[in-house]
Amino acid sequence: MPRLRPRQAPGFLPGAQGGFGIIAALLVLVVLTVLGAAIARLAWTQQISNTQDLDSARAQRAANAGAEWGMYQALKGGWTACAGASQTLDLRASLGVWVTVTCNSTSYVEYKTAAGADNLRVYLIDAVACNGASSCPDNARATGISYIERRRQVQVSDQ
Repeated sequence: MPRLRPRQAPGFLPGAQGGFGIIAALLVLVVLTVLGAAIARLAWTQQISNTQDLDSARAQRAANAGAEWGMYQALKGGWTACAGASQTLDLRASLGVWVTVTCNSTSYVEYKTAAGADNLRVYLIDAVACNGASSCPDNARATGISYIERRRQVQVSDQ
């Protein structure tokens, strides 16, 4: 009995390869490579963002602490005149930042009585916290991606 051969499409040569599978495999590899690169970039961006958020929160807490310290120095400590007094606090061990605290004050006559005048002193405390090299603000590092700076200004009077 004669053997039957399967029908072949016109122009098809037995044993010849079409090559469509190679093109499809390359396309899939390119798509997976692009997807992997996008995921890696997203993970890197997320990590940088989380680090900046944490450093920013630490700098804000340090600026708040510097303002509180400056108010104490102005009202109870050694800055009673507070005429442009400034000091840099090193909080790198606990918060990783420097805090520069500056104090200025203005004296006002609130009212006059027969006994004399009642003077009022208003203090402006400016606390700048940053992760700079030695003091804040650090203009040399301010353009870098890892530089964080926060400021807190407080106005308080002695009465």
